Amino acid sequence: MSQPLLSARNLTKRFGGLAAVNDVSVDLLRDRIHAVIGPNGAGKSTLTNLLSGDLPPTSGTITLNGQATAGHSPESISRLGLGRSYQKTNIFGPFTVWDNVRLAAQSREGFSPWNPLNWLSPAHRLSGINLRCERAIELAGLTHRTQTVAATISHGEQRQLEIAMTLATEPTVLLLDEPLAGMGQAEAERMVELLLKLKKDHAMMLVEHDMDAVFTLADQLTVMVNGQVIASGSPEQVRADPMVQAAYLGEEH
Repeated sequence: MSQPLLSARNLTKRFGGLAAVNDVSVDLLRDRIHAVIGPNGAGKSTLTNLLSGDLPPTSGTITLNGQATAGHSPESISRLGLGRSYQKTNIFGPFTVWDNVRLAAQSREGFSPWNPLNWLSPAHRLSGINLRCERAIELAGLTHRTQTVAATISHGEQRQLEIAMTLATEPTVLLLDEPLAGMGQAEAERMVELLLKLKKDHAMMLVEHDMDAVFTLADQLTVMVNGQVIASGSPEQVRADPMVQAAYLGEEH
């Protein structure tokens, strides 16, 4: 088995006396989707925030592409090769799809709007950024929406746009927090197809409540309850685990 692109060991996050994440370890490998499931309040989003640097761990270690990320800002962790999406869609509504993705791509080109020399260089002339935009938009399946204002496209397409913005930063690891939330069946099916397409070039962690999508996508499953891991393994192993059935999935699974 290949080496993990992201490896977390014994992560704990305490808020006062509450352990939102308690001694959790996870490995993310290229060409594999690792789904994290559990009831509301299980600690899934807190775990994602720890891995992305949005929250500092109380204890434990995280290594991304061979580098320890302790003490790094979310921006510097992103530059090491991590991309993430959020529960709530995080886009610039008044901008076009193209401009949203271009802003993300510019963050990887060393292009700073605060440098006076860059004021004389129109963004549309930056060929490297434009190529990165085109690739990301095509991968996300939004080529037909390039010049559409982001606020006017469907909810599912806005989630695709958020992923396109992430892809424009050329990450090796993707953390996706409920990417199918609020979608109808057709939109959810398109998102599942997109994630399967992205899988071969990325290590991915998926937090999701749609169990049909989880069992379609996941190569590895971790189940959390009250901040702790109660089961981890293949989807078949987790589905058959009596503790998981009692705590989360229910007998029908």
